[in-house]
Amino acid sequence: MDIDTLRKNTPGTANRVHLNNAGAGLLSRQTLEAMTSHLELEAAIGGYEAADRERERIDATYANIARLVGGRPDEVALFDNSTHAWNAAFYSMTFKPGDRILTGRAEYGSNVLAYLQVAQRTGAEVVVVPDDEYGQLDTAALANLIDERTKLVGVSHIPTSGGLVNPAAAIGRITRAAGVPFLLDATQSVGQFPVDVAEIGCDMLTATGRKFLRGPRGTGFLWVRPEALEYLDPFVTEIEAATWDGKRGFTWHDGARRFETWEVSYAGVLGLDAAVRQALDLGLDQIGKRAIALGAYLRDRLETLPGVTTYDLGRNRCAIVTAKVDAVPTAEVAAALAHHSINVTTTVPEHTQFDTENRAVHPLVRLSPHYYNTEAELDRAVDVFAELAHAAR
Repeated sequence: MDIDTLRKNTPGTANRVHLNNAGAGLLSRQTLEAMTSHLELEAAIGGYEAADRERERIDATYANIARLVGGRPDEVALFDNSTHAWNAAFYSMTFKPGDRILTGRAEYGSNVLAYLQVAQRTGAEVVVVPDDEYGQLDTAALANLIDERTKLVGVSHIPTSGGLVNPAAAIGRITRAAGVPFLLDATQSVGQFPVDVAEIGCDMLTATGRKFLRGPRGTGFLWVRPEALEYLDPFVTEIEAATWDGKRGFTWHDGARRFETWEVSYAGVLGLDAAVRQALDLGLDQIGKRAIALGAYLRDRLETLPGVTTYDLGRNRCAIVTAKVDAVPTAEVAAALAHHSINVTTTVPEHTQFDTENRAVHPLVRLSPHYYNTEAELDRAVDVFAELAHAAR
């Protein structure tokens, strides 16, 4: 990778050290231009007319996302965020008393709340699969827990709260052998390293544009295996999803687009497409190698500092790094980093409920570099940690 050129094409790197890519990655000039040019076109000729003129490029977004995750264009639905995409899949399933939803301790907070709501409504049971010795979902325990009552396995590929990478492909082998639907929340993994739905074996996958894909906020997508459409009944029906039959019925549109709604920000869609194409052009293998290497570099450096502890779990770890300074409140550490123009965020106990029950370590400082960051930028962050830890001793 030509890091200098990538940084020149990323305006935000000029005045900030951006280590919050797990929150929202920095837009490239290409993505920014794709969005602003469409907004200018809408202003010049009208919103409907601009969409008609750019229809070919808009439709190409489905094909490019399909390439990104190893699927087909008709298996992709576009959303305004990953949560709505995840909800579209989950709430399209039917549960009854005694049914079981299996998930992991690293599950994202919004997903957990949805599981709990459906359990309260239907009498289904939420079962948390224990971690293995590495702190990732225990696949042997998962296999033992699956039985005729299991209606869904829902897993976050990477949690919002750390560098853990759950063994998604191993989970997929288990669920496919058992004939149990597998919903993978890939919000933090798509764009960070290669994600292939065929290799993983999931039935539904959701992701966002704003994080490691470096796309705009307000974009996301759902991928659905065609066979899953047999048991998914979309919980929202409108003119983009179905066609009136002329009487008192309707038919679903083919493929995953039955989950979409008609209104969408086409500037956002074209920005997402630009970000996806950039990722494809750079190569997810190369992106993944550099991002994970930067995360390991940062984690290793922090672990050498007296008074600083890292908290990332898993046998395999990604670019997300979580840490704490002894005797210094997490909010103060984040504020000190911000004072030095270093963007980070902090974990929230309520966003990883099952992990909080198990470890009670949150809040933590969350740092998440990406391929356009440099080792020198990471060193600046480490220096701030070192100063704070020294002052606290």
